Amino acid sequence: MPGPGHYWIADEEREEVLEVLNAGYLSRYGDPDNPSFKQKVYTLEREFAAYSGVKHCVATNSGTGSLYIALKALGIGPGDEVIVPAYTFVASYTATIFAGATPVLTEIDESLNIDPGDIESRITANTKAIMPVHMLGNPADLDAICEIAGKHGLPVVEDSCQAAGASYKGRKIGSIGKIGCFSLNFYKTITAGDGGLVITDDDELYWRAFAIHDQGHTPNRTGLEIGKRSIIGFNFRINELTGAVALAQLRKIDRITARLRANKAGVKQLLGELPGVTFRKLNDPEGECGTLLTLIFDSRDRAQAVASRLGTKTMDNSGWHVYFNMEQILQYFREQGREIGRGSFPATDDILERSVNVGVGVVDPGLGSAFGINIDSSDDEIAAKASALRQAIVEA
Repeated sequence: MPGPGHYWIADEEREEVLEVLNAGYLSRYGDPDNPSFKQKVYTLEREFAAYSGVKHCVATNSGTGSLYIALKALGIGPGDEVIVPAYTFVASYTATIFAGATPVLTEIDESLNIDPGDIESRITANTKAIMPVHMLGNPADLDAICEIAGKHGLPVVEDSCQAAGASYKGRKIGSIGKIGCFSLNFYKTITAGDGGLVITDDDELYWRAFAIHDQGHTPNRTGLEIGKRSIIGFNFRINELTGAVALAQLRKIDRITARLRANKAGVKQLLGELPGVTFRKLNDPEGECGTLLTLIFDSRDRAQAVASRLGTKTMDNSGWHVYFNMEQILQYFREQGREIGRGSFPATDDILERSVNVGVGVVDPGLGSAFGINIDSSDDEIAAKASALRQAIVEA
C-alpha cells in the first residue's frame, strides 16, 4: 500500500507535470533565460532547503542514493566504519557497503531508533560516522547522539528517509547532523514515485555531494561544463518530471503531517487505557510524522496473539527492516568473517518480538503494519479500526 503522499496526489501535481510536458523540456539542467526550462528541480532544492532551515539541498534519484552520496561526500571509504541501528531499512547498510565502508550495528531502544547508550561501545579507531535512522517517522534522540558524536569528533549522517516532515525540538530533522538524507519513494510521507534529497549547511559538503551526484560537476551548472571537475562522480540526477511531482508534494507536507498526527491522536484516544501495553517512546511527541502507531506488549506471546487476530505480524517479522531478515547482509558479514543472526542484538530482538505496528498513514505488511487506516480514512473507519484493535488486545 502507498504512503500518505500518494493519497493526496491531485491537481497540484498534475499542473506541475503538465507545465513541464507542455514546455517539452525534461532535463534538470537548462538555460534560465529559456522559457521552456521550468526549473522544477532547482525550485524543489531551494524550497526544501528553506523548509529544512539549511543552506543547501541536492535532489537525487533515491533515498539510497542520497545516503551513498552523503557518505562519499564525507570521504568515507574502505577501512572505515559507520555506526547504524540493527533495525532500519536495508539501504542504510547497502549504502555504507557500496561506499566501501563497514556497517557496525547497534541495539535500538523503545523509540525503535538507535540506542544512544549502545553507541560508544561500538566506536573504534576506524569509526568515521554515526548514522541514526528516524524510523517510521519518529526522530531519534539527537541530543544524546550529537553529544556522543561531538565527544569523538564524528559526523552525524541523519537517515531521514522515513521521516520527511518530522522535527526535533523545533528543528527539522536532517538539519541537525552534518548532513541529512531523504527518500521520495512510493511509501514515504511525500512521494514522487522515487527520488531523494540531501541537505546540509556545510558549503564544502554541498559542493562534494553535488559533484558526486552529477559526474563531478560543480553546483549549480546550467549546461555543459568543461574543465572544472576535480572529483569523480556518478549519475544520481533526477529529471524535471520527478522534480515537478516532488515540488507539489513538498508544498502540502505540513498538511499531510497535521492530518496524520490528528488521526493518530484519534486512534489513541479511542483505545483508552490498555493494561500491559505501552506505546513506543517518542523523543519529540510534537515532532514525529504520525505515520504509524506502535504497541509494545509485556510479553512476546501476547503480541503474537494480537497480531494474529489483526491479520498482521509482530515487528520481528517485518522483512527488510530487521537485521536478521536481510539474507544478503548476513552473507556479507559472513564473508567478512563475522557471524550475525537472530540473537546477535538481544535488546533489539526483544523489543521487536513484543511490538505490533498499526498503520496510520502507511499500511504495509513489509513494515509489520498490515492492519490500520490511511490518511483519508473517515471518522467511522477510524472508530471501527480502533474498536477492532482494542478488542483484539483485550481478548489476547
